[in-house]
Amino acid sequence: MAAAPEEPPGTQSADLARLAGLHGVATSYRPAPDRTVQVPASAVTAALAALGVDASGPAAVTAALAARERELRERLLPPTVVRWAGAEPPAALAALPAGTRLRVETEDGEEREGIADLPLGVHRLTATAPDGRTGRTHLIVAPDRLPAPPGRSHGLLVQLYSLLSHRSWGMGDLADLAELAAWAGRTAGAGFVQVNPLHAAVPGAPTDPSPYRPSSRRFPDPVYLRVEEVPEFAHAEDRERLDGLLERAARLRADVLDKGALIDRDAVWELKREALELVLAAPLEPARQAAFDAFRAAHGQALDDHATWYALAEVHGSDWHRWPDGLRDPRSAATARARAELTDRVSFHARLAWLTDGQLRTAQRAARAAGMSVGIVHDLAVGVHPAGADAWAQQDVFAAGMSVGAPPDAFNARGQDWGLPPWRPDRLAATGHAAYRDLLRALFRYAGALRIDHVMGLFRLWWVPKGSPPTEGTYVRYDADAMLAILALEAARAGAVVIGEDLGTVEPGVREALQRRGVLGTSVLWFERDWEGDGRPLPPERWRTDCLATATTHDLPPTAARLTGDHVDLRDRLGLLTRPAAEERAEATADAAEWLALLGSLGLLDSPAAGPPGSDEEEEIRAVHRFLLRTPARLIGVWLPDGLGDRRPQNLPGTWDQYPNWRLPIADGEGRPVPLEELVASPRLRRLLEVFRPADGGAVAP
Repeated sequence: MAAAPEEPPGTQSADLARLAGLHGVATSYRPAPDRTVQVPASAVTAALAALGVDASGPAAVTAALAARERELRERLLPPTVVRWAGAEPPAALAALPAGTRLRVETEDGEEREGIADLPLGVHRLTATAPDGRTGRTHLIVAPDRLPAPPGRSHGLLVQLYSLLSHRSWGMGDLADLAELAAWAGRTAGAGFVQVNPLHAAVPGAPTDPSPYRPSSRRFPDPVYLRVEEVPEFAHAEDRERLDGLLERAARLRADVLDKGALIDRDAVWELKREALELVLAAPLEPARQAAFDAFRAAHGQALDDHATWYALAEVHGSDWHRWPDGLRDPRSAATARARAELTDRVSFHARLAWLTDGQLRTAQRAARAAGMSVGIVHDLAVGVHPAGADAWAQQDVFAAGMSVGAPPDAFNARGQDWGLPPWRPDRLAATGHAAYRDLLRALFRYAGALRIDHVMGLFRLWWVPKGSPPTEGTYVRYDADAMLAILALEAARAGAVVIGEDLGTVEPGVREALQRRGVLGTSVLWFERDWEGDGRPLPPERWRTDCLATATTHDLPPTAARLTGDHVDLRDRLGLLTRPAAEERAEATADAAEWLALLGSLGLLDSPAAGPPGSDEEEEIRAVHRFLLRTPARLIGVWLPDGLGDRRPQNLPGTWDQYPNWRLPIADGEGRPVPLEELVASPRLRRLLEVFRPADGGAVAP
């Protein structure tokens, strides 16, 4: 018999395409409704390999396909099944052979026969068919929808590190957050304060300043601690050394607020770490010791791994791939010995996590005590640093040799590689999505709401093989029903709202699925146009209701820069424009003018400026927010720097050393840093927030 012809290099065989589809790996994608792009066979093969599937050649593909088809044919149940409250039994259970016996071990350990009246939770279900076959699955029983915001409200959006007070140590901290929330709730009637991800960073100097590449998403960053508010601070013995550290902190703060220095996270952490070493040397009082012990017990192995990684990083550096062989495995005997030898350091890092968790919960209590209906909105980054604590401790659920990114689009023809290892959907499903559940539960401890960065990642992620450009990646699908069900379950238990960052290219049906389950979207003014019609600015009544509506975000120019065109000048100075500067400026001016014309036609500008956009900048910014208030959006966010006229973005995508991303303090229109104490007294900020104060003193209404 003649041998089967070899496939031309770079092409996909029909068997490879089928095998990929059965494992949720895409062989093509549609960046636009009328355009389909084939992904390279190399990307498909690499993604399958990261899922433990050998597709290295025709024979391997044939064998893997046969094995997968046999597995699907013979199994009684998939590894995870979802039952939404009030819905019919899931199809996977309805398809079981007649007479199949169902036995459930609930989340609380109770044994039950059948699936009637099960409580909310993630349970273990065993099915025994009449022919003796058995199947086991994780049965997620979830509420039909996530909690909704308790009424309509407005709030502040701020990058916490940028919010310095006269008491913080060179960058904003959790006490500053509590103070801002208390002021915004009582004085401005705000319902929430949204912050950047406060996840634990990878240690070492220089650290990656981006809060979106953390070492761990499961535990918070102790750099945000207010050291003086740790109860043991009063009992630390070496007062002279502590006083010296406080003086150095004051100089660091003055450098930023008075001398124009950038925020230096590394310098701040070096001071705080030294101070915390002194403070944590003081013994815990019995009640405090009991609380710490309870925290360690509640977080169990996850906290132990987290603290162990940081203790090992002090000895071997912050990239676990370069550690001695035995220590690269969190479950090895070598790691167990090292953990025992480093008991004091492991305890130190566990206490840091406990202290930070406590100050986070204090900030949320302060927000609610000030009358906020939601409180602090925390941000969940899309992934973790490949060298960090989570990637080390959870190697079994991360896809080796892959990173998350985005395919080419209208804004970035080269695609994006974010350098974050993705979760393996197969391992998540096999474990009942335990890593995801634990992550959400940890964050909801102190969050009134959670913003999920790149929420489309609950459905699929763009995987880029190591060493390949982001154009040569492919989409890998997740069990979106299970991801949404667990999100609904944990949010309901916490009574928390969830906001999805769904900007950019979104797969058809995703926004509808999120809305169906009560996940709010994100709508940014400058992107809200009638893209399917004349392309003009979308009038307020046509905006969606279930969203957080804002004028800008941390990745976009502040509103003052949009109105004046300063954002074009900045990108021109940095050589980031892809077209002549004159064309970019003309387009930016026309864009702002269109929006201002709509604001004027709606009567939202008190005295429409006769000059070009930005000629009455403060009034125009207020009008923009009057417009947001005119939409039906449930939540309206005010970018805090907009209240001062700050023109500088906190992050300028596409730059690294060219721009001080994630290191700028909040400033006024002249670039002068404004501390928290001056910020809350700012007449300009107060005038902006007056937009949201109803004349009758009642609730803000559309």
